[in-house]
Amino acid sequence: MLPDALRTELAAVPDLRLLTQPDDLERFSRDAYDYSPVLQQRLAQCRAELVVRPETVDAVVRVAAGCRQHGVPLTLRGSGTGNYGQSVPLESGVVMLMSQLRAVRSIDQSSGVVTVECGCLMKDLNRELARVGRQLRLMPSTWRSATIGGFIAGGSGGIGSVRWGFLRDPGHLLGLEVVTMEQQPRVLQLEAGDAEALNHAYGTNGIITALRLATATSVDWQELVVDCPDWRTAVDLARRCTSAAIDLHLCTVLEAAVVELLPKWDLPQRRSDRLLLSVAPDAVSTVQRLASAVGAEMTHLGAEADRHGSGLRELSWNHTTLHLRQRDPAWTYLQMLLPQPEINCLETLKQTWGDDLLWHLEGVRQQGVQRLASLPLVRWRGAEALEQLMQHCRDLGALIFNPHVLTVEGGGLGVVDGDQVATKHRYDPAGLLNPGKLGGFSN
Repeated sequence: MLPDALRTELAAVPDLRLLTQPDDLERFSRDAYDYSPVLQQRLAQCRAELVVRPETVDAVVRVAAGCRQHGVPLTLRGSGTGNYGQSVPLESGVVMLMSQLRAVRSIDQSSGVVTVECGCLMKDLNRELARVGRQLRLMPSTWRSATIGGFIAGGSGGIGSVRWGFLRDPGHLLGLEVVTMEQQPRVLQLEAGDAEALNHAYGTNGIITALRLATATSVDWQELVVDCPDWRTAVDLARRCTSAAIDLHLCTVLEAAVVELLPKWDLPQRRSDRLLLSVAPDAVSTVQRLASAVGAEMTHLGAEADRHGSGLRELSWNHTTLHLRQRDPAWTYLQMLLPQPEINCLETLKQTWGDDLLWHLEGVRQQGVQRLASLPLVRWRGAEALEQLMQHCRDLGALIFNPHVLTVEGGGLGVVDGDQVATKHRYDPAGLLNPGKLGGFSN
C-alpha cells in the first residue's frame, strides 16, 4: 500500500495535482496495449495507487524524491498512445502525468533546433515550428495526441522514417533535460552522447522533462494514391519510389484486402493493391512517370495541409491497424523489417497463412539504406499460432520487433543495451522507475 506519509508530502507540493478517484486511477494506468491480446491478458489487473500531475520541473523533482525516500515505484505517462504497455505500472505505485510540462522553450532561427518540454503535443510543436519554416522530421500516426517526450521514450519511428530513419539514429535527439531518481534527485542537462541511453527506454532510466531536437525545413507535402495492377507491381513500385531522387515523407503499401477495410473518405474507390505517398511538389511528375511505366494509376489528392484530418498519414503506420481493429477487434499486428528481395518472403508467408495475414508495408531508411518494413494485420488465433507465425517470419529472414512483450529489449532487437542498463544503475539505482520494463536490469 502507498504510505500515508508519501500522500501527505505530495499533497503539500506546489504545482502538483493529486488524482485519487477510481476512474482516474483506472484511466491513467492504461495505454493502447489492447492492440495485443497477449498484453490485454497480462496487464488487465495493473493499476496505480496514486496519479500525480506536475506543472513544473521542481514538482517533478519533489515527486521523484518522495517516491525514492519511501521506495515507491514511479511510472511516467504522456498521452498514453503507446501500444506496448510502456506506461502501465506493473508494480502499482505512482503514475506521473507529464502533459502539463508543454512549453516550447526555444527555436534556433538559423539551425531549426528546438528545445521543448516533454509534455508538448506533437501537433502543437509542429504548429510552432511552422511559424519559422520548420517541421518535425519524424512523427507517429498518433501525432495529433502524442507528446514529444512520450514519442522519444516509447516510440521508434513512423511518418518520415522513409526519409530520416529512426529516432535512435544519431542526429535526431541532440540533448535532454533529465530528473534522476537518486537519493537526492538532480536535474541534469545531457548532451547527445549521454542522452542516447534514454532514447526509447520507456522512462526506465531517467525522467525526461525537456528535449533538444533537430528539425527539418518545411515542405508542402503532396499526397498521392497509386493503384497497382497486382501485389508484385505494388511492392516493386514502392522500391522504385524509395530509391528515386525525390523527397518522400511517407510510402505506405497496402494489400487490396486492407484498402477495402479502411475509411473511404474521398479516396479513389478501386479494389487494388495501393501505395499511399507523401512527396515534395517537384516529385509528383516523377511518381507519375514511374507509375505509368508499370501500368499503375496515380491520383494526386493535393497538398496534405488542405485535407483537414483525412490525410494519408491517418491511414499509415499503426493507424492502419487502428482502423481495422475498429471494424473487427480480432485483428492484431506484428512489426518486422523484411529481408531482401521482399517479395519472396511476402508470398511465402501469404501462401501459408492466407487471409489470416494481410500485408501492410512502410518504406523506411535503416542504417542509411532504403528498406521495406511491415506492420501486417494478423487474425488472432491464439498465442501459440502467433508464435508460430513469428518464427516462420524469422526463418525467412525477417527481423521481428515484437509488439506483444513488455520489455524494451523484447520489443526491440532482443538483446540487452548495456548503456541503457548502466544509465539506470546510475540515475535510478533502486530500480523504482517503471520497474519490470528494462529486462537487463537487476538491483
